[in-house]
Amino acid sequence: MAGEPDGAAGARAATDVPAVLARGLRKTYGSHVAVEHVDLAVRQGEILGFLGPNGAGKTTTIKMLTGLLKPTAGTAAILGHDIQGDPIAAKGRFGYVPDTPNLYGKLNGWEFLRFMARLYRVPPARAEHRAAELLRLFDLTDAASDLIEGYSHGMQQKMALAGALVHDPRVLFLDEPTVGLDPRSARLIKDLLGQLRARGVAVVLSTHILEIAERLCDRVVIINKGAIVASGTLDELRARGGADQGTLEDIFLDLTGGAEYAEIAEVLA
Repeated sequence: MAGEPDGAAGARAATDVPAVLARGLRKTYGSHVAVEHVDLAVRQGEILGFLGPNGAGKTTTIKMLTGLLKPTAGTAAILGHDIQGDPIAAKGRFGYVPDTPNLYGKLNGWEFLRFMARLYRVPPARAEHRAAELLRLFDLTDAASDLIEGYSHGMQQKMALAGALVHDPRVLFLDEPTVGLDPRSARLIKDLLGQLRARGVAVVLSTHILEIAERLCDRVVIINKGAIVASGTLDELRARGGADQGTLEDIFLDLTGGAEYAEIAEVLA
C-alpha cells in the first residue's frame, strides 16, 4: 500500500498468513478412506468449529494437521510452515489437547508444566512464571505438588490445556475440550478461548456440543464420511439451506443425519 511504513506492511503481511492451511488432505488405511480431499484455511484470531458425527474423520484430520499422522496425500501448514517438511518450526507454533489426554501420571503438576516448557524451549524464568499463571487460572495451584495420576478427569483435562498453553502458542487445536468438565470449568474454557481469539490466536475446536460451537465459533466446518460437506458462518449455512432461521443442530442433522431422524419420527408417529 502506497505510503505505508515498512513495519506496518510487514505486520499486515504476517497477519495475512493463514494460521492453518490444508490442501487436499487424504488418509487411507488399505481400501478404507478415512479422510478424502480436505481443504481447510483458518485465519489468525479465528475460532473454527470442526464438527461431524462419530467416525466422520475429525480426529484423523486434526492428527494430520498436527503431524501425528502422515497424510496419504495433500499438505498442511501452520503459519506458513509445512508440518511434514518443517515439523519443528510448525509444532513450535501450536498447542494440542486430544480428546483423551495421555499425561505423565508419575509427575506432579509443576513437573509436568516444566517438562512441557522445556520441550518448547521456554526460558526457565519465563516457564516458572507462566506455569504459576496457568495453575492459578485453572484452579490447580493447591494440587500442583500432587501426582497427576491422582487428579480427577476434569483436573487432568485442565492440566492438559495448561500444558498446551505454556509456550504461548499462536494456534490451538482442541478435540472435545469440555468433556468431563463441571459447568464452572467449562465456562472458564469458553471465556479463555474468547480471550485468546482477541489476542490473535487461532483455535480449531472439535466438539459434539453444538451449542458451544454456535455461540463461540466464528465459522464452522462440517465433515461427514471423511469429506467436508459444509463450511461457513451460521448465517451462511442457513442461507445455503434456504432458511433464515434454524439452529446449528438443525443444520448439522440435515447435513449428516436428517434421514435417520426422519425415519425415527415416522416410527414414533
